[in-house]
Amino acid sequence: MAESFETYRPYLFAIAYRMLGSAMDAEDMVQETYLRYQTTPPETIRSLKAFLTTILTRLCMDQLQLARRKREVYVGPWLPEPILTTTTPASEDPAELVEREESISLAFLALLEELQPFERAVFLLHEVFGYDFAEIATMLDKSEAASRRSFSRAKLHLREHRPRFGASAETHRQLLSGYFQAVETGEIAPLMNLLSENVTLWADGGGKVKGAATRPLTGREAVARFSVGARQRFVPPTGFQAEMAEVNGEPALIIRVGAQAFFVLSIEVEQGRIQAIRIIANPEKLTRV
Repeated sequence: MAESFETYRPYLFAIAYRMLGSAMDAEDMVQETYLRYQTTPPETIRSLKAFLTTILTRLCMDQLQLARRKREVYVGPWLPEPILTTTTPASEDPAELVEREESISLAFLALLEELQPFERAVFLLHEVFGYDFAEIATMLDKSEAASRRSFSRAKLHLREHRPRFGASAETHRQLLSGYFQAVETGEIAPLMNLLSENVTLWADGGGKVKGAATRPLTGREAVARFSVGARQRFVPPTGFQAEMAEVNGEPALIIRVGAQAFFVLSIEVEQGRIQAIRIIANPEKLTRV
């Protein structure tokens, strides 16, 4: 039976990470699910997958309530913990691939933070993991009607706040590279040309990075000036490497000093310009990149 659990471990992590936006917490929830599974008589389990999903999702909902209280005293903006992802085999259904990669993007995980824990659970279980509302109602001990209502609210909220026009991976990489080069040269005008008028920048230092912005910055000029200043304040003048990698299903820049990640820089693109910039510099969140 222990082997059976292991076959579901990556699947359980996929749910927990999308629920919590933290790989460290997700691994803890998967392990706690395993411990509870071990103490359950095997003959009482009708469907192992449904049983494990139920335990895990309920644990994650409880964990989200705790995390929200902690984030009230978090220094500066809270952003999800980035993870390295790899390109999926070409044989996979393209529609499913796009949906799954979007559901793990930093932008999407940040949006999910605005949902209530039950709404988040229902949305992910139905939209990403394909459970019907009757199954979800049983898992979460709610009525099917309540599950449908929560899903509709979540879907509406996410639709209103998602970027309307996505960009190809190539455009994404070009803008990311252009942004970094403009910041490197310290030229404000070329930098501003890459940014949308109402661009927003979030920098998550968790109170551990001196000089990190403690609130989001909005507007082309404010973001451009902060970006150039941040290059001078945060990045060592020599001895760092800038590496383009796939982080949370999208191109991102990882700045390393030696083997250690210094920060991860991710952008959101809309209509050919940078609409959002997320900089994750809290060292506790960089252990997996």
